[in-house]
Amino acid sequence: MSSTLEALGVTVLERGWLSSNSTVVSDSHGGHVVDTGYCTHADQTVALVQRVLQGRPLREILNTHLHSDHCGGNAALKHAYPDALISIPPGQATAVSAWDEVLLTYKPTGQQCDRFGYDRLLRPNTEVVLAGHAWQIHAAPGHDPHAILLYQPDQGVLISGDALWEQGFGVVFPELEGESAFDEVEATLQLIENLEPRLVIPGHGTPFIGAGAALARARTRLDQFRSAPARHSEYAAKVLVKFRLLQCQQTSVEELTNWFDSTPYFGLVRRQSGTTDLTLPYLLERLVGSGAARLEGDRVFDA
Repeated sequence: MSSTLEALGVTVLERGWLSSNSTVVSDSHGGHVVDTGYCTHADQTVALVQRVLQGRPLREILNTHLHSDHCGGNAALKHAYPDALISIPPGQATAVSAWDEVLLTYKPTGQQCDRFGYDRLLRPNTEVVLAGHAWQIHAAPGHDPHAILLYQPDQGVLISGDALWEQGFGVVFPELEGESAFDEVEATLQLIENLEPRLVIPGHGTPFIGAGAALARARTRLDQFRSAPARHSEYAAKVLVKFRLLQCQQTSVEELTNWFDSTPYFGLVRRQSGTTDLTLPYLLERLVGSGAARLEGDRVFDA
């Protein structure tokens, strides 16, 4: 794995779950970074990129998609490296230009993102050159309708964003908004299978060799969501609450309730699922039961 990454000038900054992984691709002339984490980790993102580049310029910031945990460091990196270009998938270019936080999903999900602009678009079925190597740009709808993935065919390296993790894939947000997208997830998984990557750099989690086992797990998960959409709705709601806990680490039940009640996405998820069960007490009970949260009196802790 290390020799493959070294051949492409790739350094993977594995971040966790509040912030996506960041992939730095560099050579003697400078570097590019794919995805930049969440805004509350922006200073850390800048420091990590600076450590990799060691005084070389950052030439470009690229995003696989514009969820807040993948582009929240864009503004800070642009401030640190004013000459760096910002390149985004084309689907939300208008929303970025107008900085429409509803279309960009930040307000509906109760998340934050510092404003940034863009310089060029990452159009599917074209290529981008990173550190002297051509990377293919492929559309990867499903988790996000506008997402792309990057594939380097010579070394068989895939930067998959949230289209494929070793243990699954990201929430299928269009399904929560009343738009069919499970078929798009399936098509994206098939695309990845057809590419036959030898090494996958996921949006979250450790890079892994080969995609076969991960694709099998992802398809099993997709089948479960298709057969029981309410299960997907509950999963999505838990993810949003968990993301909030990751951000604040601890909070009061009252503060979390106020955030929950003021976050429009939960009402949307309940309406689409056709259930009123997805209340905050229910979701906290499920998160605590799985070990993803801890409740002590009137305080809620990330776990």
